[in-house]
Amino acid sequence: MIKSLTNLFTFALLFGCFLQGYSQKAGISIVDSRNGEAIAFAHVLFEPLSGRQSVSGISSIDGFVENPLNEQGIFRISYVGYQVYADTILPGKSVKVQLKPLTYNIDEVVVTGQFTPQAVDKSIFRVKVIGAKQIDQRASNNLSELMAGELNIRSSNDGALGSKITLQGLGGEHIKFLVDGVPVIGRMNGNIDLDQLNLYNVAHIEIIEGPMSVIYGSNALAGVINIITKEHNYTTYQTNATAYVESVGVYNFSADASAKKGRWSGSVAAARNFFGGYSTIDSSRSKRWKPKRQYNADASMQYAHKELKARLSASYFNEMLIDKGNLLPTYYETAFDNHFITNRLTTKTDINTRLFKDRYLKVLASYAYYNRIKNNYFIDLTTLDKQLTLDSDDQDTSKFQQYLLRAEFSKSTENSPFNYQLGIDLNHESGSGKRILNQEQNLGDYAAFLSVKLKPSVRLMLQPGLRYSYNTKYKAPLVYSLNVKYDLGTETSFRASYAKGFRAPSLKELYLEFVDVNHNIRGNENLKAEHSQNINLSLRYHHEKDSYDYGAELNVFYNNIDNSISLAALDTESSLYTYINVDNTITQGYQLNFNNRVYPWLEIKLGVGQTGRKQVFSQLDDNEMIYSTDVITQLNYLWQRTDLRFNLYYKYNGAYPEVFIGEQDQIFKTIVSGYHTMDLSISKQFWKNRLTMQIGAKNIFDNTNINVTGDTGNGGIHSGGGVSSPVGWGRTYFVRMNISLKKF
Repeated sequence: MIKSLTNLFTFALLFGCFLQGYSQKAGISIVDSRNGEAIAFAHVLFEPLSGRQSVSGISSIDGFVENPLNEQGIFRISYVGYQVYADTILPGKSVKVQLKPLTYNIDEVVVTGQFTPQAVDKSIFRVKVIGAKQIDQRASNNLSELMAGELNIRSSNDGALGSKITLQGLGGEHIKFLVDGVPVIGRMNGNIDLDQLNLYNVAHIEIIEGPMSVIYGSNALAGVINIITKEHNYTTYQTNATAYVESVGVYNFSADASAKKGRWSGSVAAARNFFGGYSTIDSSRSKRWKPKRQYNADASMQYAHKELKARLSASYFNEMLIDKGNLLPTYYETAFDNHFITNRLTTKTDINTRLFKDRYLKVLASYAYYNRIKNNYFIDLTTLDKQLTLDSDDQDTSKFQQYLLRAEFSKSTENSPFNYQLGIDLNHESGSGKRILNQEQNLGDYAAFLSVKLKPSVRLMLQPGLRYSYNTKYKAPLVYSLNVKYDLGTETSFRASYAKGFRAPSLKELYLEFVDVNHNIRGNENLKAEHSQNINLSLRYHHEKDSYDYGAELNVFYNNIDNSISLAALDTESSLYTYINVDNTITQGYQLNFNNRVYPWLEIKLGVGQTGRKQVFSQLDDNEMIYSTDVITQLNYLWQRTDLRFNLYYKYNGAYPEVFIGEQDQIFKTIVSGYHTMDLSISKQFWKNRLTMQIGAKNIFDNTNINVTGDTGNGGIHSGGGVSSPVGWGRTYFVRMNISLKKF
């Protein structure tokens, strides 16, 4: 009896498996030949051999498309970045197809500076892309943390003003920071605080080094960094939540949700970040790294139909930074605290459409509002009462508004020998507050630009460009550029560019008086505009096989800026500074990168670079070029048996020169000592890749304050009279968790 039941159960099980296999739909499974991952949204065309009407389909999120043929036929599979695949198929049959990639960066489609979106290797500009996957692997919370690990990008920190970077040896005032093409408003001391640019809702970041003044105007002498936010185009709905905790006292949480129905889609996102403050010797109430709390909120609505895409979005940022004072004698129960509140609101409408066969129109309109509120409180720590101080100079609000209208009309045909783009770029900024000259100032920059792309041969591409602008404060010159791309072979390409640049001083450099505990900076309405010349050369080699690739890239740059704007001391005793023009600033250097990748378990990147910087003063005979050397190593390893991913990031920041101008035009030269930094993390996915857990350590070499040598007697512009520069808050440990739920 038992034997009969066993035989019956076995037969039923086998019959059930047979029915299940028989009931499965016949079709094609499409995967990446390198790593075996499913390829979603590939286009498949089925053509019956009898000549009947063909049928098309799109692969699902699992890379599957059903076979609709009732007779023998041919199928063709095409997908951006992969080789076209064709073969025969019988009715009722299933096949598995491995698509081979065409290029190294198959998923890197860039928009910054392009006529239309295109693959990064086809761009005439040298565009560096940092994707969402890389951002997650590094556990970067903001743009400052992410950029600090890049080659020839130097990050520096200020306890009250936040973080800033230099690119090709040029400061943040020469870098155009964009979010979805909209300039970020709110520069303090000429720089955007990169700690305020959080990465919780970012798809990828595009970096173009070298002047982009023809396309993006002022503040683009050193390059452009464009943050591209997420668009959930392939999911019916999606929600994500991320929690991050770091041992120094960082507690971050973010969440987003999106939905799509028909032609409409929408999304919302929010984040809260908290940092409790830090000092190397934590014995006083005052912190060198000021405690702060941040809120972010984003919302967007999008309509897409055929060749039209329209998107309306809004982004809000709020930060409260507290500069706590030391306890006051004689009972040490009271103190003075400064509260700095920052608000930034950006609204944007952009429309993209195809007008004719290969003519495109892009319109972008934006309004941005920024204010910074300073309040000084007297705190009684026995009762926790706080009162605003009576001195009116202790309370202040500065407000700035920015209007932008940008329209581009372009002809873009992939194999055409002649394409073009023409557009207008209208910018107007206003500022008001009691610390602004006459309490209100306005600055307008209205420009038209033209760029032509010539392709005289299959291997050669030329792109000259012109920009004419009218500036309400300065006479703007005709700015021009020439970019060249030449393919020496299928694996080697050469890029070269020459560009003129122009930067008008900002409203803050001209008119704002900026004062807090550590700063006393006065604007200078007599500043001259900066004019620059730039040369960039790049040689890239890349070799790719089915399961691995490797390559190398050499980049050389040269920048020469006339009337370069710098800070100078008016009175060192009161730490009063202002902006002045120096004769000339020259930067030059190179980058050499190597990469090797074995799919899907190993990726190695090595790089070395040097940046030389020289400021030329007519009153100084010694105008030598001083170089700084950077070295990076990045290692990403996937232990396939356990699905653990190990990420290692190392960088050596070489000694870096800085020049300060004192009273009576004395020149103070300092050198910030070199230092090593390393981050390490381990991550693993659970629950069918819906849940990601990550743990790690940052700043493993425990860097805090780096020695400054040279003419440090004046203490620098905002160093507080010390002889060290803050670069980090020591070794820390973090835990990050992300959960993602999707329906396609």
